[in-house]
Amino acid sequence: MLKSASVAHIGAKTAGASRFYHGDMKTIQIIDSHTGGEPTRLVMEGGPDLGRGPLPERLEILRARHDDWRAGVVTEPRGSDVVVGALLCEPHANDCAAGVIFFNNVGYLGMCGHGTIGLIASLAHLGRIAPGEHRIETPVGIVEAVLHRDGSVSVRNVPAYRYRRAVVVDVPGHGPLVGDVAWGGNWFFLVSEHGRALTPAHIGELTAFTHDVREALVAQGITGAQGALIDHIELFAQSPSGRADSRSFVLCPGDAYDRSPCGTGTSAKLACLAADGKLAAGDVWRQESIIGSAFEASYVPCEDTIDSVDCAPDAGPTIVPTIRGRAHIMAQGQLCFEDDDPFAAGIVLSRGA
Repeated sequence: MLKSASVAHIGAKTAGASRFYHGDMKTIQIIDSHTGGEPTRLVMEGGPDLGRGPLPERLEILRARHDDWRAGVVTEPRGSDVVVGALLCEPHANDCAAGVIFFNNVGYLGMCGHGTIGLIASLAHLGRIAPGEHRIETPVGIVEAVLHRDGSVSVRNVPAYRYRRAVVVDVPGHGPLVGDVAWGGNWFFLVSEHGRALTPAHIGELTAFTHDVREALVAQGITGAQGALIDHIELFAQSPSGRADSRSFVLCPGDAYDRSPCGTGTSAKLACLAADGKLAAGDVWRQESIIGSAFEASYVPCEDTIDSVDCAPDAGPTIVPTIRGRAHIMAQGQLCFEDDDPFAAGIVLSRGA
């Protein structure tokens, strides 16, 4: 297997180091891809200067000082609710090829499976990496990505685990619902028994329902470890085609649904399957999205312990999941921001107003 040559670091040029102004216009260099239908916008040059500290520290600087930059990159008029941004960073860990901070229309993501696949595919398209293994640093840990010679990408994710089993939430207008709380790089509430058809024709209904579920979790104080917000809701059903082990509908933060099978959501699903003895280590699970795109996934037991996590006794083991999928390049170019553009920081609407 080929390795990243001398672990050459790949980082974006920042606006602080070199300002991309042309008259009264600032530009940001981007490359757009989609993974199973879910878009990723990789920012190659023109991001804010976040320093050279650990990735969690840089994420907090981005959140506190440059949130308007985030909104300008991924929200309308230059983006949309479904676009996930990926800011390419110089890694803090010396053995990583690149660092990345993921963000969306309302905030930030600790990890993004489809976005990591898009990142690797984009760097390969640009000739910056070759087939082989590449370590990528994220704010929640290091993931190992393999670019295969057929163009597909495998992502060995951060450790995943089930935190609470069979949690009951009373959803106003819908009644009680039972689901598992699990971590796969983001926090998920996973539901298999919900009585709804997971088909594209029902996306509007599914979005409204899962939004209500998330609101009910918040109202009833149901959280992830250490009070973490559960911001992803995942419903499961049988695959209509029979070509996958399961079909899912995933509501992401900001109320956009995931077009892909969701890498972190699939990781959380594997943790629940492992905990229930329904999937053995090394066996392949094929997860299908609401639009029919698919990831292949498997796991190995995690040898490390997760510190400061008070899991329920029946939560199950911690695993290390691997997700394999394919991204396709859609566009490459610049985003332009004129100094007098009233929507340079995006169109941000108050949700629910």
